[in-house]
Amino acid sequence: MTSVTRLIAVAMIFALPVFSHGAAQANNTLVIGVTQYPSTFHPNIDSMLAKSYVHGLTRRPITTMDANWETVCVLCETLPTLENGGAKLEKTPDGKDGIAVTYTIKDAAQWGDGIPITVDDVVFTWEVGKHPKSGVASTEGYRRILSIDRIDDKTFTLHVDRRTFDYNNLSTLGLLPAHIDRPKFTDPATYKIQTVFDTDPMNPGLFMGPYVMTEAKTGSHMVFEKNKKWWGKEPAFDKITVRVIENTTTLEANLLSGGIDMISGELGLNVDQALAFEKRHGSKFNILFKPGLIYEHIDLMLDNPVLQDRRVRQALMYATDRKAISERLFGGKQPVAHTGVNPLDWVYDPEVPKYAFDLNKADALLNDAGWKRKGGGMRVNSNGDPLRFQIMTTAGNRTRELVEQVLQSQWKAAGISIDIRNEPARVFFGETVTKRKFPDMAMFAWISAPESVPRTTLHSKEIPTEANNWSGQNYTGFSNPDMDELLEKIELELDKDKRKEMWAKLQNIYATELPALPLYFRANSFILPKWLTGIEPTGHQFPTTLWVEDWRIER
Repeated sequence: MTSVTRLIAVAMIFALPVFSHGAAQANNTLVIGVTQYPSTFHPNIDSMLAKSYVHGLTRRPITTMDANWETVCVLCETLPTLENGGAKLEKTPDGKDGIAVTYTIKDAAQWGDGIPITVDDVVFTWEVGKHPKSGVASTEGYRRILSIDRIDDKTFTLHVDRRTFDYNNLSTLGLLPAHIDRPKFTDPATYKIQTVFDTDPMNPGLFMGPYVMTEAKTGSHMVFEKNKKWWGKEPAFDKITVRVIENTTTLEANLLSGGIDMISGELGLNVDQALAFEKRHGSKFNILFKPGLIYEHIDLMLDNPVLQDRRVRQALMYATDRKAISERLFGGKQPVAHTGVNPLDWVYDPEVPKYAFDLNKADALLNDAGWKRKGGGMRVNSNGDPLRFQIMTTAGNRTRELVEQVLQSQWKAAGISIDIRNEPARVFFGETVTKRKFPDMAMFAWISAPESVPRTTLHSKEIPTEANNWSGQNYTGFSNPDMDELLEKIELELDKDKRKEMWAKLQNIYATELPALPLYFRANSFILPKWLTGIEPTGHQFPTTLWVEDWRIER
């Protein structure tokens, strides 16, 4: 998952260095514009697309999902399967169905300080991940690993307590360098603030990708230079700068002035802005639009007694004209979402409950819930308290801020008052959302992989609390026994037809209970210089930077 999102104006344009388009061709440098700065550089703490994007330059996962939506090896030699013998069915110590999966790390793979990547790093990552106090985004995947057998320095076998349909997918196990970070884990409860990833983020030993980070200024930029210990294909650029410009209007202006060479599709302009840009400047750039598994929605704080009433949540949906938002703001290119499952995903259920814009149904539900219209048309309860909510998102994102204003107007017609309060992305995701500090509504996007079981966002055991050091991504606080049961059973079902039936039930519960308000599915807009080739959008949560060594300069 990833959460996606974005401040100031003309002065920022002139504060940035200006390069002419084509300067990168002359000195083998590239300047990328993005809208977010990571809240942490630790690969397994917090889930933020900005971090995944820059880690694509500096790190490599054991496995990932490629642009063809297939699981492939990156750090491993061969993807283990039941067919090739790399995975074997077994019984767990308590007699349940488990599985043993064996991986071999590529022999040449090493950290940026020259230390080989070994099974020690795998074991340390597992120890951190499964500890309830470590603060990782989700400990569930780590807890499922019962033990790790060390075959040799590069080969290991995971003994997992269940057989899942994606048993060989290790994309979310972000390796940690045991030789650097283990001393910081002596007190797991403080590890989150002691990790070398944040206390010494330019340490080359943290990286094993084509680049290492050599400079970072919070909220401003990050600089990446070639990793002298990189063991893979030689990348084209000697230096890549990722410049953070949270205001999308200013981001566009910097591209035109030459302050940046390209705008990231993962963290750049929304479709409406990119379409307008294409009309004005399309001949000067290559512009790619990639539909994908990016779910724009509003998380609802279910600790709020008013939002605990399902009638209120459903009324909010009926009072939202999402079709008008899609057509008027996005030219119909960002379709209405009914749950977090995209129609591009094979598990999508077309019969899922849908909420067409209907103010009469919204009125009936709110009246039934005890919220009556008073003078001026706004609603109050029997105590005279107004039906009022606060909505939050990332500051500087012109499209999101416009959507907020549209929602504010639409919901006013239903007698609901809305206050808007936005924050910079690193604050919004680093504190407000992660620690469940938003009082009512938080608007952002999840980006996922195909058939990605949303356990971490919907299971009741994944609700972040101070007691679990804010682990988990169930920021709404949603707790539903039927949903919990489905989340646990879906991944264990190997029969695709039976699994699809379960997915239909999951989508039905989601659309009925509405822990979040579905808005639309986003497309990514890549704005690239004519001389840059090799960028292939994936349409899912794994960013294009994971293949940065394939980017090339066309002279």
